[in-house]
Amino acid sequence: MKLSVPQKSVAQDQTRFRTVVAGRRFGKTTLAIREICYHARIPEQICWAILPSYRQAKMVWWDQLKTRLNKLNWVKKINEAELSIVLKNNSKICLKGADGAGFENLRGSPKLNFVVLDEVANIPQQAWTEVLRPAIADSKGKALFIGTPKGVGNFLYDLYQEGQDTTNDSWSSHTFTTIQGTFVDQKEIEEARRDLDKKTFEQEFEATFVTYSGLVYYGFKRSENVKELTFNKPQKMIHISIDMNIDPMSAVCFVIDNNRIIVIDEIEMYGSNTDELVNEIYSRFPGTKIFAYPDPSAKARKSSSGGRTDISILANAGFIVKAPNKHMPVRDRINSVNSKLCNGKGERGILIHPKCKKLISCLERQIYKPGTSQPDKDSGHDHMNDALGYGISYLFPITRQYNVQPQVNWSVRIAK
Repeated sequence: MKLSVPQKSVAQDQTRFRTVVAGRRFGKTTLAIREICYHARIPEQICWAILPSYRQAKMVWWDQLKTRLNKLNWVKKINEAELSIVLKNNSKICLKGADGAGFENLRGSPKLNFVVLDEVANIPQQAWTEVLRPAIADSKGKALFIGTPKGVGNFLYDLYQEGQDTTNDSWSSHTFTTIQGTFVDQKEIEEARRDLDKKTFEQEFEATFVTYSGLVYYGFKRSENVKELTFNKPQKMIHISIDMNIDPMSAVCFVIDNNRIIVIDEIEMYGSNTDELVNEIYSRFPGTKIFAYPDPSAKARKSSSGGRTDISILANAGFIVKAPNKHMPVRDRINSVNSKLCNGKGERGILIHPKCKKLISCLERQIYKPGTSQPDKDSGHDHMNDALGYGISYLFPITRQYNVQPQVNWSVRIAK
């Protein structure tokens, strides 16, 4: 296949252990498939590709791998259930997921000659240290680690640092931005820069290891996001974003003005229930059309008597309820809020009235647990932030599909 210049530099690197850190849509998977096929061209090789889950292995790799090998006329036998292909030279390529009972399904692996770990930031480090590294010891096999950053202190970050150690000639590391991959044009990159907050853009598109310690809502700046805005006439529509805990039950009340979130009030109620929250909302905003954004668990949770779910109580009260079927990943919800607090161009999409003191305090004070990317839930600064996040992530999710340029088909032969 024809490689881009960055991909070619990785393919030509003869180091035993290579780490590639690259932005989204760089062409990581295409490069990894090319590399596993290149190593399988040697007879009697056993090559594995490990992804975070079996489902990802099947969805992301399987069809591409079969298509490439069939075009090369290398296939002897395909096992759809095991996601394995035996080649005419008796080499074997297998796809594996590091999920299910942890990574125990990888144990008992045969002697491996080459292994790829794709999206390695989401694969347990022990899968490599306890299973895969010993499996390539006898054959003195090689490994390719490839993925997009997921914060400092992550497995991928440690692997990258190994390659930066000039005293260790067994390891190398490469880093490339999305635009260097040539599959996403500059216009799409600029749209992503506008849509995403600065740290997310740097991580996902510029392949930068972002420090996820410290403040969770780093996009918040009191002098910029707190404004005492007034409206000339009463609002006919109010949006209420709700964290349905009992102690406390928290809600953030906002309007949308020119694509900006204007937070006008907050509600915090201890030892309460959904019926009391509904009454409080109507007492503050009588005669107003209410859109409610509870957390998805409200579809099953019953915080009031009578066997009614929180969702049914809100709907029966006349609220227009907007809730996804399942929780968005916590990091994505946080990134959605940060991207509205301040995007990559420095634009502020959330303004908060000074009277919302609890929300302001929580945004300023919630931190990550030291050394992790997990928000601290013990300090009491999480409920109001979670409430804000449910509405923001529903209305302005950061996930989107980017148009990419078609990749060049493989040639009949793979050669470096």
